[in-house]
Amino acid sequence: MHPTVNIAVRAARAAGDIIVRSMDQIDRLKITTKGNNDFVTEVDRKAEAAIIDILRYAYPEYGILAEESGAQGNDAEFQWIIDPLDGTTNFLHGFPQFAVSIALTQKNRIIAGVIYDPVTQELFTASKGDGAQLNGKKIRVSGRTGLKGSLLSTGFPYHDQSYLDTYLLTMKKLMGPAAGIRRPGSAALDLAWLAAGRTDGFWEFNLNAWDIAAGIILVREAGGIVTDFMGGDGYLESGNIIAASPKVFPEMLKIIGESVKGSAYAQR
Repeated sequence: MHPTVNIAVRAARAAGDIIVRSMDQIDRLKITTKGNNDFVTEVDRKAEAAIIDILRYAYPEYGILAEESGAQGNDAEFQWIIDPLDGTTNFLHGFPQFAVSIALTQKNRIIAGVIYDPVTQELFTASKGDGAQLNGKKIRVSGRTGLKGSLLSTGFPYHDQSYLDTYLLTMKKLMGPAAGIRRPGSAALDLAWLAAGRTDGFWEFNLNAWDIAAGIILVREAGGIVTDFMGGDGYLESGNIIAASPKVFPEMLKIIGESVKGSAYAQR
């Protein structure tokens, strides 16, 4: 693995240890509401602090964009993008689907990513040009030949429901040909599982860069395709993302593109 990936793995495991140690104390955690159905706990903050300490010690000149503490060193050539606990709502309910997500960008291009599931201890890693791995073994997206019979994952609108009708239209049109649609509750793990071939496609509206940055390079290095709803590369800015195995992707892009046509998402 590239040295930056090794450091990110160390940071992700440290955060994962904090999260796991807190799982039997959920009822005693201090919880803050950031917005409608959008929560942060002291575990999020402690895990993020542990990640930043490790990354800064190894690479003090790199910038940081973290979910809880924001952006630091925006002018740096390299920037870490950190979600210390993707799936906080799941965590608070004891629903074991959450992860630590760390990505590295160079001049705004994602060059490495780590996603760590502290419950299963599955470690997904990728660096540009070196492929994607799960616990040290190479992974590839599925060989599904089309949307028919595929298994898709997604995320429902939860804190901003202004686009609910548009989202439901995309789901209705995809639901027909697909074998099933799943909503596990962690975009980072959705993308990691797609990279590992467990699902065939993923789409979601209005995500943040820290939700998807590491997952994007995992999917791409595993042979998948990632774009925004218009087939472009504006997903980190808009938060609108389609990711899929190569032969599933064109159908998803067509359906979602037609579904959002005329909406505020047609150019995002």
